Amino acid sequence: MQLTTWLQPVLGRPFRRAGHRTALVAAGLPLHLAVVPLWLWLLGTMAALVRAPGAVAVTPLPVLLTLVVTPLLTVGQRRRYRALVGKDLPRPAVPGPGRKWKSAVRRLTGRALWRQVCYHAVAGPLLAVLDLAVLAVWAAALVAASIYVWIWALPPQWRVTDLGYTTQAAYITAGGLALLFLGPRLTGALVRLETRAAEVLLGPSRTEKLARRVADLAESRAGVLDAADAERRRIERDLHDGAQQRLVSLAVNLGLARATLGDLPADARKVIDEAHREAKEAITELNNLVRGLHPAVLEDRGLDAALSGVAARLPIPVRVAVDLPQRPSPTVEAVAYFVVSEALTNVVKHAQATRADVTVERIGETLLVVVADDGAGGADLAAADGTGLAGLAKRVASVDGTFSCRSPAGGPTVITVELPCAP
Repeated sequence: MQLTTWLQPVLGRPFRRAGHRTALVAAGLPLHLAVVPLWLWLLGTMAALVRAPGAVAVTPLPVLLTLVVTPLLTVGQRRRYRALVGKDLPRPAVPGPGRKWKSAVRRLTGRALWRQVCYHAVAGPLLAVLDLAVLAVWAAALVAASIYVWIWALPPQWRVTDLGYTTQAAYITAGGLALLFLGPRLTGALVRLETRAAEVLLGPSRTEKLARRVADLAESRAGVLDAADAERRRIERDLHDGAQQRLVSLAVNLGLARATLGDLPADARKVIDEAHREAKEAITELNNLVRGLHPAVLEDRGLDAALSGVAARLPIPVRVAVDLPQRPSPTVEAVAYFVVSEALTNVVKHAQATRADVTVERIGETLLVVVADDGAGGADLAAADGTGLAGLAKRVASVDGTFSCRSPAGGPTVITVELPCAP
């Protein structure tokens, strides 16, 4: 019993998928041979052209018919793989919309069509030869393994008069069983070869795959950025509506206690004063934190109002010029805001500047942000000096933008950011 349990998966494993694979091979045989008559016709017309030059008018017909039937054969191949082995062959890129004749020209001159022609006209006949060989192995294996059935179907007189058939039939049966175990492996190897050829010639090219991969990564990254921005907004709302309101209530209560409770001991009044001061400082810090996460004015009124608010809080004069016919996407808008906010903070901390200028404008599908100051200069993007320029560059790169900083010794410093804002 244990021997049977051990032999069953060993002997049965090669035959589990052999039926579907053999059906795939058999179904592919007519598809692989479909173009052969057209190419034989082409060779015949070319041979006739040597003898009769008037046959030149007929010569292009096989080629044109091949171009016509190629998409149909490709559809048949895709359905064959989907129905028999459950595999969907990736589709090549489709030419963009346009006029009918331009679209037809792009299809005829595209690599995808000619790779399909190469598959059906060149690889197909070669694969058909291998299909016939594998099917012949299966036929020979079945016939040889069941030779005793065929023998017992013969008249009894033949079996009595020619008893030597038993030894020969035993060898034939052994050979048939060997072919039966070899058949699934040959079929599997052929299916892998055909699948690889179909993926290379009927599917997208390597360049198209890389382009699709880049597009998928860009889309997924945009989704991550949008999710992160939405999470920042949620945290900002929670802090503003929750912790900040509680601190404000605490500060008000402490202020009322200090004003109304006049008979408190000096030590208790000192503790209330310190708690009141700490509460107001915590409210200020929390306001700065909320504003740094995602200012509400940016979402409500846009970049112009948000950047004007940033400039008004700085100790140096800042000229803000925002020219936006329409608001960019929330993600791009947030990046532009944080770049300007951080850049102006760096100006105050490090640049020793007396004034700064901020310009934001949309040029085509690009949002141009320029922050300039009249400070001492010397800012280095690669230096780890705490100026945060490397962090700004990474934030800009997260939306496929470009960041540049020109800051010669002695100034001025000009930070230029270009953000894509195509719809």
